[in-house]
Amino acid sequence: MWRDLAPIGRHADSGGYRRYAWTGADGECREWFREQAEARGLGYEADRNGNQWAWLGDPLAGDAVVTGSHLDSVPDGGAFDGPLGVVSSFAALDELRRRGAQFTRPFAITNFGDEEGARFGLACVGSRLAAGQLTAEKARLLRDGDGVPLPRAMEAAGHDPDTLGPDPERLARIGAFVELHVEQGRALDLSGDPVGVASAIWPHGRWRFDFRGEANHAGTTRLADRRDPMLTYAETVLAARREARLAGGLATFGKVAVEPNGVNAIPSLVRGWLDARAADQATLDAVVDGVERAAREHAERAGTDLDVVRESFTPVVEFQHALRDEICRVLGKRGPDEAGRTVPVLGTGAGHDAGILSASVPTAMLFVRNPTGISHSPAEHAAEDDCMAGVIALADVLEGLACS
Repeated sequence: MWRDLAPIGRHADSGGYRRYAWTGADGECREWFREQAEARGLGYEADRNGNQWAWLGDPLAGDAVVTGSHLDSVPDGGAFDGPLGVVSSFAALDELRRRGAQFTRPFAITNFGDEEGARFGLACVGSRLAAGQLTAEKARLLRDGDGVPLPRAMEAAGHDPDTLGPDPERLARIGAFVELHVEQGRALDLSGDPVGVASAIWPHGRWRFDFRGEANHAGTTRLADRRDPMLTYAETVLAARREARLAGGLATFGKVAVEPNGVNAIPSLVRGWLDARAADQATLDAVVDGVERAAREHAERAGTDLDVVRESFTPVVEFQHALRDEICRVLGKRGPDEAGRTVPVLGTGAGHDAGILSASVPTAMLFVRNPTGISHSPAEHAAEDDCMAGVIALADVLEGLACS
């Protein structure tokens, strides 16, 4: 499975992946998912929001156990973020069949659409729509960098955008959702564990900072006469690092757009996107408030204008304790390893579909060790032995939840 999926959307120069929602590469990934489902005799369907489902048992029966992740990527992303969870889900089902496990609850594997938000700027579009956290009206207003609206992109890929909207009946039929994911950090590498269980997802969001100045000639305009928004933006980037360090959170300006974007032109507009995260809401508020306060102070001194728009936000997600504890119990049955370790429980600063669904469905997550600690990059990695440990752990969890 991994060999078949690996070449899809891989960029020859960077070695990273460009599997953006509703593009050709995304379509190939979706076709791969459908083929894997049909090869195992599973019932396949795409829901009203384009999320894919592979069913074992009656989808309408209720109390289903669901696992899966996503197949899209960030620009030049790594191979494991998302796809490891989908591949491991199919592999875990294969392992359960090898064991002769008998399912007593409906079971499904899913691929949620547009999790990364690389094309339309909003993460977890598929799961947000299903959970009613994104309205169809707002979704239809989303546009990519070329101005293509989401409905047109979906239609070009063969999906009817008129069906977009909440899917409460489907979510009500799910009794538990477990997502396996490569760890996006080095906690497991440092502890020496191949697999961990998630405790919570930090609160996080994206804020757009629009710095407006006055376009002018770079070679004829005196420094004293300039209203240069690039200077305000640069000062704000430095402020973000400072505020995050002081508060104990994380803040990143990782995307910027400039107008008119000429080498010999002072910009009229610099638009930067702030990604901010923290272990708790108070810390996150302190970081974002500090960055915005510094930005406005610099803008006032430079004679530039500033608008700040919160484009997305996800509050802290505490995964359901009962499900998390049950997973720890199932994995703990195997006992400590030779070094005396038991399965670790750890938090994460990265958002996931499981976090979005947690408001509607009991959810949990497993993490697989990433020795590089790097994610959203071609350097992202998980060793084959650790990936197999993740498959076995997921199979054990699914067997405990869905089988007799």
